[in-house]
Amino acid sequence: MFNFTPLLGAQSSSPASQSLLELDGGVKVLIDVGWDEHFTVSKLRALERQIPSLSIILLTHATPSHLGAFAHCCKNFPLFTQIPIYATTPVISFGRTLLQDIYSSTPLASTVIPANSLVESSYASGSSPNDPTLQLLLEPPTSDEIAHYFSLIHPLKYSQPHEPLPSAFSPPLNGLKITAYNAGHTLGGTIWHIQHGMESIVYAVDWNQVRENVFGGAAWLDASGGGAEVIEQLRKPTALVCSSRGAEKSSLTGGRRRRDELLLDTIRATVAKGGTVLIPTDTSARILELAYLLEHAWRKEHSNNSSDSPFKSTKLYLASKNVGATMRYARSMLEWMDENIVKELEADETTATSKKQHKRTDSKQPGSREKQSAGKPAGPFDFRHLKLLERKKQVEKITIKKGARVILASDASLEWGFSKDVLMKIASDTSNLIILTESYGIQHDPKDDEESVGSLLWSWYQERRDGVALEPAADGSNLEQVHSGGRELHLSFAERVALEGRELLAYQQYLATQRRLQNQMPLGNSAAMETAADAVDETSSTSSSSSEESDSERQGKALNTSAAVANLNRNKAGLIKETLGVNILLRQPGVYDYDVRGKKGREQIFPFVSKRRRADDFGDVIRPDEYLRAEERDEVDGHDMRDGVTGRDSKLGQKRKWGDTGLQGENDRAGSNIASKRRQQMSSILDKGSTTNGDVAMNELYDPDLDDVSTSSDSELDNGVNGPSKVVLQKHMVNARLKIAYVDFAGLHDQRSLSMLIPLIQPRKLIIVGGTASDTAYLASESRQKLVPTVSGSAATVQDHVFTPLNGEMVNASVDTNAWTVKLSSALVKRLRWQNVRGLGVVTLMGHLAAMAVDEQQSVDGISKKRQKLVNDDTEESKNRQTPSDEKAQHFAPVLDVLPANVAAATRSVAQPLHVGDLRLADLRKILQSTGHTADFRGEGTLLIDGLVAVRKTATGKIEVEGGGLGLPDYPVRDLEGSFHAVKRRIYDGLAVIAGG
Repeated sequence: MFNFTPLLGAQSSSPASQSLLELDGGVKVLIDVGWDEHFTVSKLRALERQIPSLSIILLTHATPSHLGAFAHCCKNFPLFTQIPIYATTPVISFGRTLLQDIYSSTPLASTVIPANSLVESSYASGSSPNDPTLQLLLEPPTSDEIAHYFSLIHPLKYSQPHEPLPSAFSPPLNGLKITAYNAGHTLGGTIWHIQHGMESIVYAVDWNQVRENVFGGAAWLDASGGGAEVIEQLRKPTALVCSSRGAEKSSLTGGRRRRDELLLDTIRATVAKGGTVLIPTDTSARILELAYLLEHAWRKEHSNNSSDSPFKSTKLYLASKNVGATMRYARSMLEWMDENIVKELEADETTATSKKQHKRTDSKQPGSREKQSAGKPAGPFDFRHLKLLERKKQVEKITIKKGARVILASDASLEWGFSKDVLMKIASDTSNLIILTESYGIQHDPKDDEESVGSLLWSWYQERRDGVALEPAADGSNLEQVHSGGRELHLSFAERVALEGRELLAYQQYLATQRRLQNQMPLGNSAAMETAADAVDETSSTSSSSSEESDSERQGKALNTSAAVANLNRNKAGLIKETLGVNILLRQPGVYDYDVRGKKGREQIFPFVSKRRRADDFGDVIRPDEYLRAEERDEVDGHDMRDGVTGRDSKLGQKRKWGDTGLQGENDRAGSNIASKRRQQMSSILDKGSTTNGDVAMNELYDPDLDDVSTSSDSELDNGVNGPSKVVLQKHMVNARLKIAYVDFAGLHDQRSLSMLIPLIQPRKLIIVGGTASDTAYLASESRQKLVPTVSGSAATVQDHVFTPLNGEMVNASVDTNAWTVKLSSALVKRLRWQNVRGLGVVTLMGHLAAMAVDEQQSVDGISKKRQKLVNDDTEESKNRQTPSDEKAQHFAPVLDVLPANVAAATRSVAQPLHVGDLRLADLRKILQSTGHTADFRGEGTLLIDGLVAVRKTATGKIEVEGGGLGLPDYPVRDLEGSFHAVKRRIYDGLAVIAGG
């Protein structure tokens, strides 16, 4: 059984992706926890309802559309962190820096409390909200919390099958296997292969088959077979889940090289006139491709002394709040990139080694120090010309100054990050240009949030209402740049403000109500309710008792709390102060006592909570972290980070690390000494070996134009609002006069890739998600036509094999399979003769099938002798207690035994030989060449051996051998076997004979 439900991303312009796979036995797999640029919490309600029943979670890409809601789910959904999560190492590392960048860039990611929840909480507490449009924020996760959440993910490598562990509230996985394959779209991006019983599912959303500068192509095709066939593990799955984004997009003529030239020519045309170029992009995925291309283009132009390229006088910047950590991770994960990156690094190391022997001679010459600094080789991501900006004041500084510059900034949606700040500064100048690197969905759902800035600019580019400017390219073609025409561009900037007065009281009432409703637990026939303080004290015992609860109780505890509030309001049973509980009232400001007169039950005395000890069936639960040696503890800057502990206060006589003053406390640890913090940041980059050149690391952190703002900008980290807060939107309007250009750097599949690969994969069921309604309909129509020859049945049957579900719509993609299990007799097993075909064992069986009585002790497989002895003892005792009716009951099982002699002789005379295997002409060519024959491809699908024998492979897999060459008296290969017989022998050696006399 296989049911598929898209939670987000199906037939929608939103790039967010969330998919639910339900397998046989109640196993549920969630793939991706994506979010869009608006961070609307209502879009996660369907996901929240599924959390109590999830078995595992898989992540595909380190982009907001695939894991943007990961930290939100970990912080606000308690059961989420108890579910095993799997991803590749780059997805874990870049996902961590991505979410840290998001939460430090926009307060909207902290989740705005729904207005109806505030109104219901205020009504229940007997007060009224101060402002119905008040946008209160939940507490956002800190950087340490985000790092902790990502440390819970289990890292995987490509092409290595893994049997995951189920969650505590999941049924057994029954041999579920997951395997990650390269998707090519991002670093560490994954195509998931899920094997469960007879179901083989391939989940491929957002992949790219074309090799790029940094990212290798998707792992669909087998390189050893000439790249014409899909690898065996991904071929003919029972179901293929594929995205339709880009299904109607034609590939660019000239491929990657033409794309790179188009981007550089577009930039060159603008900076030659002294303009500013803004390239909005993401902060963790496609930024690596753009940064690599521009850095190496600048290196090439600066190395050519005779060139007068405008790039030499153009500044190059990369603006993102956590881009330094992103690039450090990139330098440490070169093995995940394309093989050309590794070759470039090896070539640079060879060049550096050869220049060391001339170091003493060159150092004595005048001006040699500058030449050595300029001549040192830099790694692929050791930037000499690309300056990294991580502070807002640095971005403001470079936008004020005049001159040609190119700015890469996050995010591509232009809804958060430095890209919006830069756009507001440069939008009013006609000499400036913004280059869109991906297409935005123009299909807008009225139920969704308002249109993003990126989508608005994309619609302007598509309309071309105010004309197009044509700029000459290097090859003589024209570059299109669309005029904005002075249209009004409205930009809104979110700012976090601390809560005060009634707003703070409303926030506290909301939290108290949510805690109260989340901790409602049925006790017998009475509806007893625990206080929030009791629930907090008992969180340590939740994990030990969760296994004893039923599924209905777990699902009931995870229901949306707003629904419970609405239910109380409908019953006119508002939560007044008396019903909130003693401990909640005592935690309100200014409350120091509680009147217990007239109370009943536990509220007759002053509340005292006794913490429960965590225990299981074997006694008290032991925490291994408490018994670690000092050198085994995870420390960050000398502070113990286990379970969120920030560290111990320095005491007199306590040892300190070098550079610690011992005077800073726990609260002012982050911003007490700015100078030492900058020294630690620079030393960590140089000491950890994140770069191959110390001068390159210094170049990333130091820029003479930004030196006067670097010190003041470091204090931005300490100006954040801590505690309860709200979001205030400041709207600005600017007349947009800049030009708009488009160069496709999305790195996604196009029409050609989809139409070529889907028929080669030959899925039995195809599920299309991840695209607009028009893209989905187009790909479904094309797939139904191309899958007709591969799917047995009529066209109506093929129509049922292609699914295009909507968000929240479940489709049954199960495949009818018939499988039987038989037992082989010992005599038949001894006669088996295994043959090896391409690493697989093949054997032919011919026997007599009959139902035989199987003894219980013989039906036990794979158990130890000790356990088998216990089974025998139990069997003897049961025989002594058998009743006459039990003696008649016997266990029968189908057993395949050796054929009788007379039947075997008759079968041998009728049987015909049958060969099994998949011979590839490329492999046959290598085998024949290794034995001394000449073998070359001639024409299409024809292999010519020794100029005499031609071998062809038809579409059905049949091998045709034509030609002569029985004897070669005048041929150089006289000592060899005749070509015709040699070719046939090698073909038969690559196949397995599974039947015949």
